[in-house]
Amino acid sequence: MKFTFYHNNINVFDLEKSVAFYKEALGFTISREKEAEDGSFKLVFMGDSTTPHLLELTWLRDMDRPYDLGDNESHLAVKVDDMQAAFEHHKKMGCVCFENIEMGVYFINDPDGYWTEICQAGE
Repeated sequence: MKFTFYHNNINVFDLEKSVAFYKEALGFTISREKEAEDGSFKLVFMGDSTTPHLLELTWLRDMDRPYDLGDNESHLAVKVDDMQAAFEHHKKMGCVCFENIEMGVYFINDPDGYWTEICQAGE
């Protein structure tokens, strides 16, 4: 028996805003979408066009407030081939939320407060 990664899911309050963020910040594209017949939820799967791993954004119609992430420190992590250019891009977007210079990584946060770790490719 062998398991392989397929996707990670996060719930988002404003689907359009989140899709736009992941497109601009990380260059992710939509690979597929699924919507409930009754309109109660919508799933948008986004990927990097290189690996098969996907990010599933889940929007729930009846959610009437932003999600409370509490003390949750879970995060996504991506590698980038040009760390300096990525950092400058994210600084301009205003989404850099934490830098760990000693480890050579930084984090960005999306519209719902989820963090993504940015790592230099090859390390």
